[in-house]
Amino acid sequence: SDTFYATAEVTVDRDGVQKARMHILEALLRLRQAACHAGLVDTSKGAIPSAKLDALIPSLQEVAAEGHKALVFSQFTEFLALVRQRLDAEGIRYEYLDGRTRDRQARVDRFQSDPHCPVFLISLKAGGHGLNLTAADYVYLLDPWWNPAVEAQAIDRAHRIGQRRRVMATRLV
Repeated sequence: SDTFYATAEVTVDRDGVQKARMHILEALLRLRQAACHAGLVDTSKGAIPSAKLDALIPSLQEVAAEGHKALVFSQFTEFLALVRQRLDAEGIRYEYLDGRTRDRQARVDRFQSDPHCPVFLISLKAGGHGLNLTAADYVYLLDPWWNPAVEAQAIDRAHRIGQRRRVMATRLV
């Protein structure tokens, strides 16, 4: 990953900022991934601890123990995969939805109706619209997004007609 940043720096020095925009944006993306988990930038570092996961998992355990439900959003499906591994290790049941999920409504229905399924992991693109998830009263945003309106849409998945509880949204920055 150090090589990538050095290459981006050389490209900016050689070609100027305007011509190196794509390299700059890619470098920013890699930095955003590294802020989530080092394994997103370098797969050999997948076992390294992550401050975000170390904060998220106990919080989800508490949410589940108190009978609440939570939505967990990330734009990085690779990060959601790491969350899944940790949830599996802790024995926390969950549903998962990303752009490749085929039985989308079945996943939503299970989360909404199954009291033993307290967590719903959702990718940004898959969960940005068309979901009514009023069973959730906690929302976690694992990474900041470029467009604040998209974050609001994610939180709004729980703020729907039929919601009877106060919804708590948390951004793990």
